[in-house]
Amino acid sequence: QVQLVESGGGSVQAGGSLRLSCAASGYTYCMGWFRQAPGKAREGVATTTSAGLSSYADSVKGRFTISKDNAKNTLYLQMNSLKPEDTAMYYCAAATSLCPMRASSYVYWGQGTQVTVSS
Repeated sequence: QVQLVESGGGSVQAGGSLRLSCAASGYTYCMGWFRQAPGKAREGVATTTSAGLSSYADSVKGRFTISKDNAKNTLYLQMNSLKPEDTAMYYCAAATSLCPMRASSYVYWGQGTQVTVSS
């Protein structure tokens, strides 16, 4: 069983930055960030494998950076140039094998952290 605990959400004005953190209790091959806005489906934001291979949703490419500190077993999401449409609950997730941008493939989930971007 892997436990994930997110932190770092908050409110920021458009153009601002936030960094999310996700502390993991065990090893998994793949970890990722997903988000869900009210009334919308959960969508993939960025994923990374234990080998350091990362993928991003088109909507965040060039603005968000996913990284992992293996020594601390902590996943990060640096979010720059934030837009109002980035407003959502952000979730950390982990998978044991593949690393797709599809939420249904992930077994372990954190409780979520709210990100609100005002215009």
